[in-house]
Order: sequence, then structure tokens, then C-alpha cells
Amino acid sequence: MSTTMRAAVCVRAGGPEVLEIREMPVPAVRKGWSLVLVKGAGLNRSELRTRQGHSPNVTFPRVLGIECVGIVAASTDPTLPDGTTVAAVMGEMGRAFDGGYAEYALLPNSLLMPFTTTLPWDVLAALPETYLTAQGSLDALGVGPGGRLLIRGGTSSVGMAAASIASGHGVKIAATTRRQGKIGALTAAGVDYVLVDAGESLMADAHAIWPEGPDYVLDLVGSSATVDSLHLVRRGGTVCVTGSLSGWVISDFEPVAMIPSGTKLTAFHSNDLKGSVGTTVLQRVVHEVEAGVYRPNVDRVFGLDDIVAAHRYMENNQATGKVVVVPQ
Repeated sequence: MSTTMRAAVCVRAGGPEVLEIREMPVPAVRKGWSLVLVKGAGLNRSELRTRQGHSPNVTFPRVLGIECVGIVAASTDPTLPDGTTVAAVMGEMGRAFDGGYAEYALLPNSLLMPFTTTLPWDVLAALPETYLTAQGSLDALGVGPGGRLLIRGGTSSVGMAAASIASGHGVKIAATTRRQGKIGALTAAGVDYVLVDAGESLMADAHAIWPEGPDYVLDLVGSSATVDSLHLVRRGGTVCVTGSLSGWVISDFEPVAMIPSGTKLTAFHSNDLKGSVGTTVLQRVVHEVEAGVYRPNVDRVFGLDDIVAAHRYMENNQATGKVVVVPQ
């Protein structure tokens, strides 16, 4: 094994150009941490915000990347021998310590999720954070067969994954997009009704499908849409805020005035399914993708050398689904 590796380092807060490819020493294992040969890393908008300087606890330089898939290269855990295929998500990965934008990542054993698969690495890289978040969000909503689900931010990677999971379980799905050109991708992902979100017409369009409103709204847009989502869902229905495409803070939020009586507002954080808690869920997702029940929804794969272009592509909202970086 080489003693050096290539990594995309965020040298300071700023635009995509602050991501620089550098030669670095391969991290040495230590108690409780194992070295993973990274085979793929999904890109996430939280990394974009960290790069922009909106994560005050993150110091630079830092190798970003809140998830990766790969092979254990040097283990300190007897239950995870060298050669084990693993995924890792969250747990301050790419924030408090270096993450997945590199050829190797030194990760806490508690974050490593072993699984078996026949899928290629670029497909696997699109699954962990996205599908664990989608599954956790649907569980938080309590979505069941025959339910009516509206996904706001449908062409995001989590939106596409949620559609794939829900359609596989007999849920009726509507999803929003701002771009006509993305309608076909949503339909292919299992969406029954595609709503082009032009702002004021969304409520009328949703109620034209379901006059009382959907039973559930998965809000991946975030703060700017949450109050609106509470009035889109049927009275007594549930809104789950998972995404933050428009930011994290709802200004001047007044729960009694803004939440219709009986309507429920909840949230899901993907950190809840990190490590051993998420292992069984991830293995189930991988099996469903292998069986063709779920779609991996890979939009585009970039090499590590193209990390600046990958971030620019994500920042310009060009993707329909997941953007993946393959370091090797």
C-alpha cells in the first residue's frame, strides 16, 4: 500500500475553486479507527454549504465528504477484517475529521457499515446517505401502502430515492420540480403526478389531484417551504422536513398560528441511521436495488480531479438524482 494518497482538500471557505487536489500522507490507523480504501463518495448539499463557510464548527483545510463506500484496508476491529466492503455516513465525517473526498479515509469503527453486494462502486456510492435519509424520512412520516405522498424537491437525490422506495410499496406519489425537462426522470422513478412548482399554483395543482390534500408531505426544500407545506397537506396529515435546499431557519415561526389544528410537523436527521443502526437498512436497500425494485438514480459520475466541476454542477442545480465522485 502506498504511503501517500490524493485528496480533494477544501483549503478555505469559498466557491468551488477552493477545492484543491493535494498529495497527503495516508492516515495511520489508531485505536478505534480503521483505514478505508475509498471506492466512491456521493456528493451532498451539506458539503456545499460547509465549503461556502456556513458550518461554523468546521475548520480548514478539511477533506469534505459526509459519506463513502469502499474496502477496509487496515482494520483495528476484529469484526471488520481487511477486505470487508463497507459504507460510512455522517458522525462528523468530513467536518470534525477528514471525509470521503480522498483515496483513503480514516474512520471510526463505529461508523462502518459492512454489507455484501454485486453492484458496481459508482452505483453503491449513490446509495448510503441518500437512501438511508429517504427511508428514515418515510418512516418518520408513517407512510404506508395506499397513502398519498407529496415530495417537495422531487429531483433531489433524496427525493428520487424516496419516490423509488414509496412506489415499491404501493404509495401514490406526487412530486415537484421547477424544470419541465426533469418530468421524465421523476416519472421513471415511480412518481404518478409531476407538479411543476411555479410558486402560487402549487396548492391548486396538488388539490386538483387530491382535493383534501396529500396525507404526507416530504419537504426537502426546507425553511422557505415548510409553512406552505403545512397548508398543502390534508388536515391531520403529516409534514416531515428533511432537506435544507433553501436553508435551515424558518424566520418568525409561530407554531400555533402556522400549524393547522391537528396537522403534524416532524423532521428526520440522517445522523440517526449512522453506524450499526443503519447497517440492516442499508443491506436491505442494496438488495432491493440489485433486484430492480429500487432505482439508484445516479445522475453523473466525476473523477476526483473533476471535484471543482462536480461542486459547480451540484451548486447550479443541474443534477436529477445523485452526483458521485470516484477517487480511484
